[in-house]
Amino acid sequence: MAKDKSGKNKGLTRREFLKKTGGVALAGAAGGGLIIGPRKALAAEMPKSWDEEADVVVLGLGGAGACAAIEAHDAGAKVLVLEKQAMETHYSNTRMSGGIFHSPDPKGNKAALKEYAKAMFSGENIPWKFEGEQPQWSDDLAEKFAEYAPQNVPFLQKLDPDLKLVSMGGFAGAAFPTFPGAAESGYQVFGSTFTGQAAFDTPTKDLPKDQKMNGEAFFTVLKGGVDSRKIKVLYNTPAKELVTNDKGEIVGVIAVNKEGKEIACKAKRGVVVTTGGYEYNAAMRQAFLEGPGVEGWAFYGSPDNTGDGIAMAMRVGAGLAKVGKAASRMIAALPVRKHNLKMGIITPGVGKEHSIVVDSYGNRYTAEHLITKDPSRYLFYKEGIKMDIVKLIYPRVPSWLVFDEAMREKYTITYLGISTAGYGFIPWTKDNMDAINKGWIMKADTIEELAELIKKHPENRKLLETANLANSVQRFNKFCAAGKDDDFDRLKGTLKPVDKPPFYAMPIYPGGPNTKGGLAANANREVLDWEGKPVPRLFTAGEISSCFKFVYQGGGNLTECIVFGRLAGKSAAAMKPWG
Repeated sequence: MAKDKSGKNKGLTRREFLKKTGGVALAGAAGGGLIIGPRKALAAEMPKSWDEEADVVVLGLGGAGACAAIEAHDAGAKVLVLEKQAMETHYSNTRMSGGIFHSPDPKGNKAALKEYAKAMFSGENIPWKFEGEQPQWSDDLAEKFAEYAPQNVPFLQKLDPDLKLVSMGGFAGAAFPTFPGAAESGYQVFGSTFTGQAAFDTPTKDLPKDQKMNGEAFFTVLKGGVDSRKIKVLYNTPAKELVTNDKGEIVGVIAVNKEGKEIACKAKRGVVVTTGGYEYNAAMRQAFLEGPGVEGWAFYGSPDNTGDGIAMAMRVGAGLAKVGKAASRMIAALPVRKHNLKMGIITPGVGKEHSIVVDSYGNRYTAEHLITKDPSRYLFYKEGIKMDIVKLIYPRVPSWLVFDEAMREKYTITYLGISTAGYGFIPWTKDNMDAINKGWIMKADTIEELAELIKKHPENRKLLETANLANSVQRFNKFCAAGKDDDFDRLKGTLKPVDKPPFYAMPIYPGGPNTKGGLAANANREVLDWEGKPVPRLFTAGEISSCFKFVYQGGGNLTECIVFGRLAGKSAAAMKPWG
């Protein structure tokens, strides 16, 4: 221990602290730095008494948490759920979603389904790929997925027989048809509703149950399963620390209740972390996401996804896996802020007729339909964050959605029934005029005038050249007349000209519903340390530990909430009580 000049102890130096704990400091993440090291390094002390006791404590009541709680309860465990949000404003990513999930045909080829899942999760079974993203666990993950995913429809309909399923048309099968097993896997994708509709333009959060659709219907089923089992849920009670015993086992959680008092919650068998990703944690964004910085991204999921579970688990020695992964494309980012970060909106208007997307200089760089078409839409952020290595600039952050009056009249830029606009975080009107009047969407009588407005926009950094934008619009309109995009081969059905004044533009950024990287976990959903060993009695599911480490198919998040949420709950319930 270091001493000052008087000879008195002045506490451990950084070197002494790391030597004592065996850890490596990771600065700048989630509140004062984290330690990668032994499980006891920064765990909460064992409390003298417990305020709450259960066999399994689940952190977070989204899709994964609800499925974990249901499965643990049905395995005979007493379950307690700690939910960060208040009950009245409980808007998880699951609830705010489109309600799309996968449920392959139970009569399909299970071996083929396993191969297809393995390709999506890791990819080492794809001939041209050098190596897998998570080869240590991919075979087991795919095996479990092939067993459980075909049960998804029966699982949901057993919870609520009134749930209706909607075929997703072009999204209904395997999104990666060249992957091993795709053709024989029996892959199926469904939407969720009680009405038999699949609309996205009607807010549903306050409607009667039999009128709910999308993520509302999906989450209503899961929430009903939790409530009917009388599983105790403490709302407005965020978990803060994990508690370990002298064996390094996770034996409980310290949380803060709605009165602001710390409470100790005993978990006799295990803790399941399903607290979501780090979309609204500036420090984690800076640490993990590639691109020009924190302000270069936006997300349209729950603003309460602040990486809490990642930080807690790291403090007891959890490892991380592919943390920079995100289900993201290019979306509108607006000056509505949460945790001092811009909120995004889901932006299906990108790639529609009468519109183009240009970079900061005013040049088209892609077939715009790739930004919103599944599966490319969940990978397109990789195009957005490309750096010009000569000029050392990210020319596509932001990009600019440019459209005309014909598109404004025909399409709403965002969906009004889901995501941030559907749940009141972002005000928006069907005709887009509210955003135009607020200045979120710029308006001009000519393309040249619009170019000047973009150039004056602080987020453009005076990069746009009027001639570039004028040429981009003129060239695109020429392709529309010919019926073929010679530059990027954009879908023929979207080739309608940008020629009806007035003209509009708004900045779009890399972003989407959620991050996907986070805690390392195996197929039984045990959280793993940096050596690949399980952190005893700690389990996880959902986007905080997504199985989709290579590519992602639309609806995959809700799918893994069911499959791996159930597995996490079952694994935790199977543990022998420690006391």
